[in-house]
Formats: sequence, structure tokens, C-alpha cells
Amino acid sequence: MNTSLATTGRLAWAALRMLLVLTVVTGVLYPLAVTGVGQVVFHDQANGSIVKADGREVGSRLIGQSWNLPGSHQPDPKWFQGRPSHSGYDPLSTGSSQLGASDPTLVGDVRAALKQVAAFNGVPESEVPKDAVTGSASAIDPHISPDYAGIQVKRVAEANGLPAAEVRELVDEHTDGRTLGFMGEPHVNVLELNIAVRDLGATR
Repeated sequence: MNTSLATTGRLAWAALRMLLVLTVVTGVLYPLAVTGVGQVVFHDQANGSIVKADGREVGSRLIGQSWNLPGSHQPDPKWFQGRPSHSGYDPLSTGSSQLGASDPTLVGDVRAALKQVAAFNGVPESEVPKDAVTGSASAIDPHISPDYAGIQVKRVAEANGLPAAEVRELVDEHTDGRTLGFMGEPHVNVLELNIAVRDLGATR
């Protein structure tokens, strides 16, 4: 009986020591090491890919935002607009609408968006790209296609009193290619593009 209790005690003590060691290694040392490497090697990404303008934080490269008229749900013609978002670009409410491609509600929303985008940018409905009328899986996509940016150039240039050619150059400069050359599609970060538009206007 005493031998059995002693054996049990040794096993329990060994288990407790292993628990403490693994807790320190996986719960303290490993997270600290990963955080340290992230801060040194990937400082910008590890801190949320924050974008600053005039010395203050204005958003993240990873999270889209609305570009509406102040106090309104109407898009501001001065700015490039992002993809539709059923959550209003709320980072706490991500996810798609979960509506199927044949759902009458989705079909109606897309048709309404097609008319609105075409009228807002003064282009035929046939020139409106798909990402202009469909939301992303996350509802907070910060990017648009170069085609969607392209149909907005004239409207943004006129609203800001800028030459369309110079606004077009900004779109080209802020167009990123496929990741690693083969993943995804070319895309434009809306926040960074709008900051560039603002900076261009400030020089006039």
C-alpha cells in the first residue's frame, strides 16, 4: 500500500512538473518569441498595417471603410468607393450576406447597385465590373479591381478639380499585382489611393 502511494505521488509530481514546464514554454516563452520576431521582422503587419496621414492614424491597409458624405449614407463623389458591404465596413461584424447566387434579394441588390454605380460614375452599366456591385466574403475588403478604380477616375477628378490624367496615374501607381506573381488578382487599396488623391489636391 505504501509503495503504491509513493509511486502515485512520484507520478503526480512528475506530471505537475511537466505541466509547469509546458505552461512556461508554450504559454510564456513561445508567445514572447513569436511577438518579438513579429515586432522586429514584420513590425508594420504585426501592429495592424496602420496607415497614417498628417501624423495621425486614419485606418488600416487591411480593413475597408466607408467613403460617404458627412452624416450621410450617400457616397462622396470626391473619393474612390470600395466594394459594397452589408455590414457597413464594421470590423466587428465581418462575413458575407450568406445569400445564394439565385436568391431574389441578392439579385435585386446587385441590379440596384449596378444602376447606382453606373449613374454615379457616368458610365454604361456594361462597363461596371463585378466587384463594384458584389460584396466580399469578409464585407471589409480594402481593395478594388483596377477596372473599378478606372471607371471612377473621371468622377473623382472632376469633384476634386484635378486633371483626369493625373488621377489615372495615381490609380496606376497604387495598383498591386498578383501576390507572388500568381495568387489572386491585381488590386488597388482604396484608403491609400484616396490619401494620394487628397495629397494631389493639396498641391493645387
